[in-house]
Amino acid sequence: MARIDAAYNYFMTTYGDNIGNRYESHKKSELRDTYNKIVKANKDSPLYKIKDSEDMGQFAIDIKEHANSMALSVSNLSSAGEDISSVLDKRIASSSQPDSVEALYVGDDDSVADPFTIEVEELAKPQVNTGNFLPSEGHDFAEGQYSFDLDIRNHSYEFQFNVNKGETNLNVQNKIVRLLNTSDVGLSAMLISDDRTGSKAIQITSKATGKSTDENSLFNISSSISWRELNTLGIDNITQQPSNSSFKLNGNAHESLSNTFTVNKAYELALKAPSTGAVQVGLMNDTEALSKGINQLLDSYNGMIDIGLKYNGAHQNRTLFNEISSIARNQADGLAQVGIASDSLGHLTLDKDTLADTINGIDSRGAFDTLNELKASISRAASKASINPMAYVDKAVVEYKNPGKSLSAPYATSAYSGMMVNYGL
Repeated sequence: MARIDAAYNYFMTTYGDNIGNRYESHKKSELRDTYNKIVKANKDSPLYKIKDSEDMGQFAIDIKEHANSMALSVSNLSSAGEDISSVLDKRIASSSQPDSVEALYVGDDDSVADPFTIEVEELAKPQVNTGNFLPSEGHDFAEGQYSFDLDIRNHSYEFQFNVNKGETNLNVQNKIVRLLNTSDVGLSAMLISDDRTGSKAIQITSKATGKSTDENSLFNISSSISWRELNTLGIDNITQQPSNSSFKLNGNAHESLSNTFTVNKAYELALKAPSTGAVQVGLMNDTEALSKGINQLLDSYNGMIDIGLKYNGAHQNRTLFNEISSIARNQADGLAQVGIASDSLGHLTLDKDTLADTINGIDSRGAFDTLNELKASISRAASKASINPMAYVDKAVVEYKNPGKSLSAPYATSAYSGMMVNYGL
């Protein structure tokens, strides 16, 4: 079990925080096709014993995850159509200072989307209430039942909490933090520490930002019954007033309650930080959108090359590396013409200027045919590696199946086959 646990821990720590991608949602027909490929791959697969190596599970997980990365990059290039040239018809927003302003195109394909400038002066801020710092092991609350009222955006709530005999200030503060966070009323609470004394205070932050002209605050905390306890906690003390974002659109001053808003029903902007001068927002040039997708494709390809090189160094098994690197070797001449070059290790890099010149040149159709061939080859390699990652690991064949009378084992090449290794065989 220790080795299985190690494989699971590796998966969770290395890939467990990956955010879901919209291309990971599939139709029933796509799932059925994947199942059929798994059945076909296993129908005549021999019984084998995986060699006793602690990193075997990690290698299988790496193959599976990098194969998924390649498949997602292929899906991204195919989102506007199977032919890569359709990417040129795709509208993608761009920002000259993405660390300050993120831009997303949300308009229709035929809507007007004129470029504009935005200068961010201040971000919208939430309301923050910070309570009093109390010694964690202190006993400032007597045994009993207490309550306080919360008014937030035309809604009123009553919160009740108990203090049991012997409970410390920290116990009471943790109760209130949990109470606020689980209530889902538009607030988030946490404990903050005073590094000098070690005492703690409750800090409450509104999830909303900004305030309208008829608002003084986003939320208020009060109590007529437990006013003494509330005064001890101090959570009714506003330490940061909410404020609106301040910016200029094409030189004209504007404000917004939020840091996310739309402009002309075509662009969705997310303000991240005050800008350095004016930020240019508009639609990406065709070649920029295409090169971005190609770079994503090459990055996923290079990631699989790295896994092949890593395993080759540890086990002298070149199967994965040879299979993946052969894609670039077989198309080297065509790839060079569209600005894709290979280094000594097989990594691919893109020259954006060469790509732009080629697709805007006389033989643009030939350039797209080369890129489509590369995309198709990577898609096939991703599908094969994802369906059967165990095809690339060191193993000893124990028994071949009886030809013509074999039974399928559709789940043998799932992600678990790289983890559930029986070293007792």
